[in-house]
Amino acid sequence: MRRTTSPFSLVLLGLGTFLLVLAPLLAWYVQPRAAVNPLDIDTTAVYTGRGRVFDTDRIETVPGRKITVTQRVRGDVEAGERSGKAVWDVVTTVDTDKSLPAADPHDALDFRPHRWVMDRKTNRPVHCCGEEPYIEGEAYLKFPFDVQKRPYQWWDNTLGDTVVLRYRDTKKVQGYTGYRFTGSVPPTKTGTRMVPGSIVGQPGRPQVLAEEWYSNHGFELVVDQATGRVLYAQTGPRRTLRAPGGKKDAVVLLDSRKVAFTTETQQEAVRQAKRDSGQLRLVGVTLPIGAGVTGFVLAMVGGVLVARGRKEPEQPVPSESSATPQPTLTM
Repeated sequence: MRRTTSPFSLVLLGLGTFLLVLAPLLAWYVQPRAAVNPLDIDTTAVYTGRGRVFDTDRIETVPGRKITVTQRVRGDVEAGERSGKAVWDVVTTVDTDKSLPAADPHDALDFRPHRWVMDRKTNRPVHCCGEEPYIEGEAYLKFPFDVQKRPYQWWDNTLGDTVVLRYRDTKKVQGYTGYRFTGSVPPTKTGTRMVPGSIVGQPGRPQVLAEEWYSNHGFELVVDQATGRVLYAQTGPRRTLRAPGGKKDAVVLLDSRKVAFTTETQQEAVRQAKRDSGQLRLVGVTLPIGAGVTGFVLAMVGGVLVARGRKEPEQPVPSESSATPQPTLTM
């Protein structure tokens, strides 16, 4: 008897070997390249809350006003493709009911356009492509991929500097669990502004270069661990003016202990986080494990079949003694 290898066993062995090679390739090559910030982002986040606001008509700070913060983020795809970085244009407006709806965002209580450029993988700022202002830190608008339970340097655009956000615990947002980080900002001088002297307690001076001061009662951010997407954001801004060299606030421009994501913004953030983290988990965990297990089984079965082969009876070789006599010719 002799053994032969069946085509089926070779197919199993080849397919199993292919899947065993594919499994680490998905986990170590494909998944890291899928975890990148997009070039074509187009999102809007809305925060609402209540607080004190300076009324320019009444020339005084009034309490109990509804505050709406709108943050629009759009990617500059052309600049991103040219530079290989993610280039996002951000417009943040602060409104009261008096300025909403606004035909022109410049009519808002506060209007801040700026550009954030970052490495698509690490989320680190890159200083190119018309970046404005000079942004630093590890996170702004979102955290890096694969968020860890450690402090992060978060860029606060109003402060013009980074704020340390520390990990606290986990928290559910719309039924979805994320990592919760908190931080605050002590009163800090951020710039100057020309205002009538009467506003800052100097009625004898028509114009004064008042000092702008900013603090924050507290940040609370809940972040998706896999993607770094912010699921919930809460901030407590306080902006004031002081007379030149003053030690105390002369007038409050804005003061709220809680301005937070609306329910709609939370739901959209959770929807996108589920989608994106699910895709990363698919190529980074589910497919590699499935490919590895299936490949191992197929390779083992194929190898056993190849080793065993298929028995076939050997064909007898005719000998000279048993050969049929040939007729001879006689004369």
